[in-house]
Amino acid sequence: MLEIKIDSNLKQLWPDAVLGCIQCKVKVEESPEELLREIQAFSEELQEKAGTTSEITKREKIADTRSAYKAFGKEPSRYRNSAEAMCRRIVQGKGLYQINNVVECNNLFSIRSGYSLGAYDAAKIQGPITWMVAPEGTHYKGIGKDQINVEFLPVFADAQGPFGNPTSDSVRTRITEEAEEILMVIFGFSGTEGMEENVDTLAALLEKYCTAADVEKKIIK
Repeated sequence: MLEIKIDSNLKQLWPDAVLGCIQCKVKVEESPEELLREIQAFSEELQEKAGTTSEITKREKIADTRSAYKAFGKEPSRYRNSAEAMCRRIVQGKGLYQINNVVECNNLFSIRSGYSLGAYDAAKIQGPITWMVAPEGTHYKGIGKDQINVEFLPVFADAQGPFGNPTSDSVRTRITEEAEEILMVIFGFSGTEGMEENVDTLAALLEKYCTAADVEKKIIK
């Protein structure tokens, strides 16, 4: 597995920060109907249970991520974590975009659990990864967006600079059909309890829908 560490400053600001990591080979393709049906079924369940967008922020993992953002110096309502943003879209009746099977597995696990995830083409990552609070003025080109302000967000950074965080990942390391090996990460702000089981659940989704092979798992705290 790629070398990943958590920066001491991030850990000091939020001691419950933890990463659940999976690296594996995959076949990236259009999502099968069964996967899309799973997403649709949970979306309908979430709409019925949540009712309003204000209820989304009360989900434990989303609430913990928002609290961590505040500790890092970022306004969570302006820079919503991806789990919160997707759940809001669902409750608003907008649904989720369909990209490919890897991204859809990411999204299904995220909306079910409340964790935000990162999914990266392992071949596009250069050198060891540090999970750190981005310094003031940090930007990168986001997926489907122009340059985005990632300062004070908990970012993944390699030798080329920052490339991912719980709100929005970069174009540089995004998952396309060219990807053969991926790194998928659960961004945790609630400590290690249950993380091993969550990693196993996510790996099972990748094995079922993305032909995941040579699966490596690691929890970093």
